[in-house]
Amino acid sequence: MRTEITDGPAFAQATLHLDAGETVRAEAGAMVAMSPSVDIETSTQGGFMKGLRRSLGGESFFMNTFTAREAGSVVRVAPPLPGDIVSWSMDGSHAVFLQSGSYLASPETIEVDSKWGGSKTFFSREGLVMLKCTGVGDLVVSSYGAIQAIDLAAGEQYVVDTGHMVGWQEGVNYEVRKVGNWKSTVLSGEGLVVTLTGPGRVYTQTRSPEAFLGWIIPKLPKQTSS
Repeated sequence: MRTEITDGPAFAQATLHLDAGETVRAEAGAMVAMSPSVDIETSTQGGFMKGLRRSLGGESFFMNTFTAREAGSVVRVAPPLPGDIVSWSMDGSHAVFLQSGSYLASPETIEVDSKWGGSKTFFSREGLVMLKCTGVGDLVVSSYGAIQAIDLAAGEQYVVDTGHMVGWQEGVNYEVRKVGNWKSTVLSGEGLVVTLTGPGRVYTQTRSPEAFLGWIIPKLPKQTSS
């Protein structure tokens, strides 16, 4: 699979170029267009429990599998929110952890499952479950807003608002905590942050879906009783 990313960083889409017999999986609803020589099959990708675990990680219960019958076939995919896309090259040596909503597509050589985050993510807006991706190939990841790669050296730390996290490489230690004291956490508008400690790569996004919802919901018309 060869991944071509265009129209970023505001409205990015990924064109997945497939050889004959090659297969790619994508989040349900992500397909924009495809060649007529591509077959599509919808399943839970591993059974009911695996689909359920993945849905707890914020993704769809079902996934779509696209298989090319001819060389030169393409599948175009895009995320539901305006933003960027990156192709995260995986060589099998490290897993990748993604926050809810960041997974877009991957070849069949990459396994996508959920992972229990433990007590350190209990207060995180990403919740208790995150997606764990393992294998070899190009993992196609999306963001809300532009996406930025940060490569941390061993012991190097970086602090990110939890709503701006996209994903991180296995080996990066993370700890969710308050931005300051409880007054700062409640009144600053920052809420919770995650402290990341290298070594490894981290991806962040320039916009937060939660911040957008917090801005738009108070402006929606209120229903009045008749």
